[in-house]
Amino acid sequence: MPVSPDMAEDLASAISTLYEQAELALIEKVTQALAEGLDSPLWAELKLAAIGDLRTAIEEIITALQAAAGPAIHEALSEAYERGQQAAVAELGAVAAGQALVAAEVLPTAAAVDRLAAALVGETGPTHLRILRTGLDVYRQVVAEATSAPLLGATTRRQAAERALSKFAAKGVTGFVDRSGRAWSLTSYAEMATRSALGRAAVQAHTDRLGAAGIELVRVSDAPEECERCRPWEGKILRREGPSGAGTVEVEHATEDGRMVQVRVAGSLPEARAAGLMHPNCRHSVSIYLPGLTRPLPPKADRTRATYEQSQKQRYLERQVRRWKREAAGAIDATKKARANAKVREYQGRIRELVADTGLPRKSHREQLARAR
Repeated sequence: MPVSPDMAEDLASAISTLYEQAELALIEKVTQALAEGLDSPLWAELKLAAIGDLRTAIEEIITALQAAAGPAIHEALSEAYERGQQAAVAELGAVAAGQALVAAEVLPTAAAVDRLAAALVGETGPTHLRILRTGLDVYRQVVAEATSAPLLGATTRRQAAERALSKFAAKGVTGFVDRSGRAWSLTSYAEMATRSALGRAAVQAHTDRLGAAGIELVRVSDAPEECERCRPWEGKILRREGPSGAGTVEVEHATEDGRMVQVRVAGSLPEARAAGLMHPNCRHSVSIYLPGLTRPLPPKADRTRATYEQSQKQRYLERQVRRWKREAAGAIDATKKARANAKVREYQGRIRELVADTGLPRKSHREQLARAR
């Protein structure tokens, strides 16, 4: 069966949930610590004296996250790699090749999974220090703003604290930048990195297994809601590995010994992936290409009436739902909490309208906040 990054999408949710729980727990800890005794004239002095307690509480959040994330990452990558391998086994079994059965039995997996897991742990590990720094920085900032605002006649201490906390809850833990320079929040960054790693694991396992069986060519699917980066590769035949660049290759027929056929290839799979194919959220898949046997792709059947831009709009609306849920969690004032909950309902209504107009599937789990542990 074909393999694609979204084959392992469900596995990423368990890991991103851990980071979302940590972020929500941080917001709640900082909010609770600042809200306590807010009307006391000695509030600022008491808060600064208690910063050590907050540091300890945040470090406990990080310790719990580290203890849970490592095993969860390894488990998810193992499953993603296994799914990719089984997809290749299913395809190879369709041609009844004894070589495929041998490959299925002898191809090692542990080293590949360990390498992928170590890379993902290394990529997400620095986020843990950012959690501590952000929590303490926001705490100090709120104390400073709430203390100075009444002196300047701008607002009351409570209003200043609520305003600063509202900004923090809306943005969450930020400051993460990927290789392309794009900025992410903690949960979004962890989810992006995890989904990318799991997608790579599934695709790598698939192509490794095909390589062990002597298969050198794969074909890219023709997927709905494709983006500009993926569109040039749709339906194209690619070398599983090897040199970049398009050209015509002569290969042996899949089932007839000695018979050679010419195949037009658009490049290599690594080349296509470097150009953007199979990015996070990509709906394309790759499958085995058997020279002389694989039939041309049928005309595209639109699964939805949606465009790529509309699918990205849905992702934006989902992020807004989660943003306002975080604001509700970080609100001190009941009126502010009610306003945030009203915004949640507003964006959920816009999602319902979008999926009704376009036929996009609604993914309600992407609108949920994990419960802080």
